[in-house]
Amino acid sequence: MRPTLAFALAFSAATMVAPLAYAAGASDTEQERNARWQEVAKSIFGDRTIEPTDTLVKLDTPKRAEDAALVPITLSMPDRDKIKAVSLIIDDNPAPYAAKFEFGPAADTRELKLRVRVNNYTDMHAVVETTDGKLYEARQFVKASGGCSAPMGMSDEEAMKGMGDMRMKFAEAQPGKPVEATLMIRHPNFSGMQMNQVTRDYTPARYIDKLTVSAGDQTVFTMTGDISIASNPVINFGFKPDGKAIQVAASDNQGGRWTHSFTAPSPTN
Repeated sequence: MRPTLAFALAFSAATMVAPLAYAAGASDTEQERNARWQEVAKSIFGDRTIEPTDTLVKLDTPKRAEDAALVPITLSMPDRDKIKAVSLIIDDNPAPYAAKFEFGPAADTRELKLRVRVNNYTDMHAVVETTDGKLYEARQFVKASGGCSAPMGMSDEEAMKGMGDMRMKFAEAQPGKPVEATLMIRHPNFSGMQMNQVTRDYTPARYIDKLTVSAGDQTVFTMTGDISIASNPVINFGFKPDGKAIQVAASDNQGGRWTHSFTAPSPTN
């Protein structure tokens, strides 16, 4: 049975109570970072073998983030027919398992973008599961700190205004080619580590934990998320158009549920 993100969160919470010798950071050695990854990988994937790859998945990150609460990530998976899912792990975040994307028949995996929080100098891993059940990973080291506890610069009430509102932008559709789309969701994605600047209490965690995007009656992707996804999520993805509407369904860990339908562009002849 594959561990859930909640399992990984419980694992990382335990490490906060009893700090690991291998906790990643600015002064850690390559050996210490690798040892940390082995612990995190085992908590998520068990004893399954994870092989390195430079072709099945590529992970593009800034070497030093301008804003640790809004770190842009690009995942590239050019061989669509071989990719079943991809998991993004931020090794030294309080909840390392940031997100998992499971792809459906309408997905185009060549480029997937999102924004995440980074709490410390850390390795990131993108782990793809291929259609034959094997795991492969790409790694990048990112310099950033404090992203999970960074305040939003507004009250909790203001941050939650319009929660669940969605917008989507489409690139121009061309015959026989996938369409690029950008999904924007209004949601604070509170991490549980942010302090209310008025009450001085910590704001309870409230984050989007599941997101499903469909093109007509075919799934593009289903995302399972956690506290490492940045506030007001923005996700860039590709899909195979069939002339039908794009359906989006989102839910959060506090029981919130939202749906929206968008008219997809039609190819111009």
